Amino acid sequence: MNGLVVALALPAVAALLLVVLRGMLTDRLAAWSGVGVSVAVALLLLVTWVAGDGDGYTAEVDLVWVRSLDLHLHLGMDGISFPLLMMTALVTALVCWALVDDPPAGDNATPALVGLVMVVLTASIGVFAALDLVLFFVFFELALIPMWFVIARWGDPLDRAGRRTAATRFLLYTVVGSALMLVGFVTVWALAGTVQIPELTALGGQIDGGWALFAACMIALGLAVKTPVWPLHLWLPDAHAKAPTVGSVLLAAVFLKLGTYGLLRVLVAVLPGPARDLAPWLGLLGVVGIVVAALACLRQVDLKRLIAYSSVGHMGFVVLGIATLTEIGIAAAVFASVAHGVVTALLFFNAGSLKRRFGTAELSVLGRGMYARMPALAVVLAFASFASLGLPGLAGFWGEMMALRGTYEAAAGTDGAGLGEALAAVLLVGALLGVLLTSAYFLRMLRRTLQGVPTPHDSDTDLAGSERGIAVVLVVAVLVLGLVPGLVMGVVEPSIPAILGGAR
Repeated sequence: MNGLVVALALPAVAALLLVVLRGMLTDRLAAWSGVGVSVAVALLLLVTWVAGDGDGYTAEVDLVWVRSLDLHLHLGMDGISFPLLMMTALVTALVCWALVDDPPAGDNATPALVGLVMVVLTASIGVFAALDLVLFFVFFELALIPMWFVIARWGDPLDRAGRRTAATRFLLYTVVGSALMLVGFVTVWALAGTVQIPELTALGGQIDGGWALFAACMIALGLAVKTPVWPLHLWLPDAHAKAPTVGSVLLAAVFLKLGTYGLLRVLVAVLPGPARDLAPWLGLLGVVGIVVAALACLRQVDLKRLIAYSSVGHMGFVVLGIATLTEIGIAAAVFASVAHGVVTALLFFNAGSLKRRFGTAELSVLGRGMYARMPALAVVLAFASFASLGLPGLAGFWGEMMALRGTYEAAAGTDGAGLGEALAAVLLVGALLGVLLTSAYFLRMLRRTLQGVPTPHDSDTDLAGSERGIAVVLVVAVLVLGLVPGLVMGVVEPSIPAILGGAR
């Protein structure tokens, strides 16, 4: 049996069973069930990948879905999607593990919440594995509704109206973006006569002209909302601030990657000619997002909102890498997406631990001297911050460094199909400014919380139980990605020519 299909179906079946049997399951059993399913999915994906021949799409399956419309259940994974699939399964397992010691309020709430997380896992696998544009769209939309429930039902307990508003804003933004994307997909269908991604990719630059540019604009706008690209990021800070830890981690680590993956798999690979036309705009908006998000972080007084805005900046580096349309830029985009997933998950797990103890994530309430008050939590928070600001040897360094390198090569005229030399030079300076500002706001946050004269509080308890285990797993992942980047790059690099085939 196809391992990818089983990995896709397993969490969906688990979600159904959790809903049907929720009255018979304890909170801990439901949470551990989610952990088990996520780990099983990760193992299935790993075994399926290792067993593949490394040529084209691994575990490809192509079944007729709607014959009259030529729609297919067409799935497969390559070096671009496999690292994102593994990161998604890992983060989902950790999210469920966090619910073991921190169940949501309400009767039978944990089975329901874990069931929604399993739906998100299925939808995310579907997006990363879909080789049919309509199938991609269906899974893309499937992830939205469970996340609305996660934020609106289990978000900030002290601000019920605020969490529903944040959830609704998230839904409206992403639904409008999806509608634009669907218009682009239909236009591609009308131009090429197929929605099969491998067939569209094989056409190379043949899909061109005014209507192709229109389709690319619609697709780029739709995916930019999910990424999010400035100024379409306005839904993100409130969604993170009001979401529970589960929601914040899934939004940052998984949901944003659905957008960046779509830019690679659909925009660049399927519409290479229009992608070249849009690349300068994508690069410019990405760099503006890096700088604006960093400036916003310098003004934040809430830790969760600070991390949320930092995600806008980090996604700006991903978009900049894509905009270069170079091999090193594409590699940067994939690696930075995976690294951001594990680093930001660690940050949000820590922010969630602090909010659970203090009832808020406001820096003034958290107090100073956390090194003395909660040493393990403080060290992990500092470690995650250094990784996020791009300290060499940690996961966050390589993706941003490669994006900067790709932009530099474009500015020097040695490479860069997407950016002109003058624009690339300007974007490089802007991105470097963003790097400096990123260091500034993280160091400011660490100085305000970890250092100084301790301000003791009744909630000063250190990491324990699942919190400690989750921290260990993510710290190891950050170190492995930082010290042995070839584990990811060796998988990604063989698939890059297929993405850039018509864009060079």
